[in-house]
Amino acid sequence: MTRPTFSAPSQRMLRIGEQVRAALTQVLQRGEVRDEIIEATVISISEVRMSPDLKIATAYVTPLGVSDHSIVIEALNRHARFIRGRLGPQLRQMKYMPEVRFRDDTSFDNYKKIDELLRSPEVSRDLDGDNDEQ
Repeated sequence: MTRPTFSAPSQRMLRIGEQVRAALTQVLQRGEVRDEIIEATVISISEVRMSPDLKIATAYVTPLGVSDHSIVIEALNRHARFIRGRLGPQLRQMKYMPEVRFRDDTSFDNYKKIDELLRSPEVSRDLDGDNDEQ
């Protein structure tokens, strides 16, 4: 019998992901990365997902006040090796320092689409019809 290729993250993966998120936030808040784009942008790190072997950390970020997120994501990925080195003091308990990858967080866009759907006239009409039957 084959095992599924996906599974829910373990408690360890979630805990380490949160520690990496906190460390990344500190590095960006202190302004340790010398890049005009990164320094001029407020960056929110919503989640860090760890690979099962804890060697890859995928950080989902949202640049605030910027219309084109790809420029900021590219700048962060350019400096990923430097940022990885700056994470050392906060994550010294780890056997391996994870490779950091930055991705655009699209969850807020998804929430917005769902909200628009729920507020649409068709859904409102259906919900009003349910109230009439009760």
